[in-house]
Amino acid sequence: MNKASNRQLTLLRKLNHKKYRYRERLFLLEGARAVRQIGENDRSRIKTLFFDEAQHYANQKEWKRFAQDVEAAILSEEEFAEVTDTDNPQGVLALCRMPDEPTVATMAEEEGLMVAFDGLQDPGNVGTIIRSASWFNAAGILSGKGTVDLFHPKVVRSTAGSTGTIPQLNGALSDLLPEFEKRGWSVVLLNKSTEAIPMERVQATGKTIIVVGNEAHGINSSLKGRHRVEAEILAPGPRQPVESLNAAIATSVALYALSLYG
Repeated sequence: MNKASNRQLTLLRKLNHKKYRYRERLFLLEGARAVRQIGENDRSRIKTLFFDEAQHYANQKEWKRFAQDVEAAILSEEEFAEVTDTDNPQGVLALCRMPDEPTVATMAEEEGLMVAFDGLQDPGNVGTIIRSASWFNAAGILSGKGTVDLFHPKVVRSTAGSTGTIPQLNGALSDLLPEFEKRGWSVVLLNKSTEAIPMERVQATGKTIIVVGNEAHGINSSLKGRHRVEAEILAPGPRQPVESLNAAIATSVALYALSLYG
């Protein structure tokens, strides 16, 4: 296995910036567990594997077998630390191909649940929601304006290898949601408000989009309307001394609930 070339190193450095990720249609995935998972989901998504020379993964039988199917290269400990964004690099890094974005018409043909992000900015929340959506076999992800890039390294790491397993579409939700509604999808706004009904009262259809709002400001008022249901997750007993659920946890609960009620 050869050392990484200067050209490869330059590319890895650039991919920490959004504009280069989308220009090259490539993203980075760090960690042995996550790389194994994406390999199981779709090994062809992996373009190149990089190993930290100091951690000796490249000498292990598992990774030798893995590297037989894809291009692989070695990075020095210093180089590996430079191109990753973790304090304690995990020794295995995959350069992955971004999936193509589907059209609204293609996504709308599916059935089940979708999740729409309305300005979510915390990479950990977004990645965890994508992971949960994958677990519940969601039909798609809609990423509204103001949402952190779905291929940001911290988002990708939080998905635990499920990045790219669900169709993802970027755009203004004010434009996207009506297009899906025209094609038979209903919209549930996950929102704590005076208009909200308990989640268990939501009449989920076979095509339901769950919209989760910004961590600090909630759902944008422009997305509310009489034809859209606002729903909240109620505590099962006396109110606990916390204001609300974390966005990722709330969305996971909603996915579970609507997968049962739908």
